[in-house]
Amino acid sequence: MSIKFQYNKTSQQRLKKQLAIRERALPTLKNKESALRVEVKRAKDEADRLDEKLHEKMKAYDDMVRLWGEFEEDLLSIKDVQLKVKKIAGVKTPVLEDIIFETKSFSLFNKPKWYLDGIAVLKELARVAIEREFFLRKMHLLDYARKKTTQKVNLYEKVQIPGYQDAIRKIKRFLEDEENLSKSSQKIVKSRKEGAA
Repeated sequence: MSIKFQYNKTSQQRLKKQLAIRERALPTLKNKESALRVEVKRAKDEADRLDEKLHEKMKAYDDMVRLWGEFEEDLLSIKDVQLKVKKIAGVKTPVLEDIIFETKSFSLFNKPKWYLDGIAVLKELARVAIEREFFLRKMHLLDYARKKTTQKVNLYEKVQIPGYQDAIRKIKRFLEDEENLSKSSQKIVKSRKEGAA
């Protein structure tokens, strides 16, 4: 990235201010990046744990597959998923608060007695699956924010800060050279005046 500047003190001061802003922001960005990295790992671990839990629960009910054929599919539905938003390192992430299920009324006398247990099992499986999806979504949101923060850290650290430092150095050398030339020309003029006098 080439930084546009002029060879004067005003431009030098402006570049110094921009450099100071980036140098002050860099540690904060690095801290944000590491915090996001930790949160991404935590969300991924939790999603993996819930995935395992879901598979274990599904496997535990494999021997009851024949019974599920008798179960009415529309008996249980999800009415609402309540969530709140939590900020993690400046990133808004969803947090599951509650899942509201709606059970269609049915006759306990006309249906098998395991229906109530079946409803409880379905609620538990649905809760674990939804929770897992929330953690996966949280992981993706945090990972995206982490990637953006990493890009900004790299931009500051590897491009902008060295670019500003280089530009300031060039201006400083130019101004020093200009000053030295001015002093040299003043000495030459002075020595000529003394020689003429």
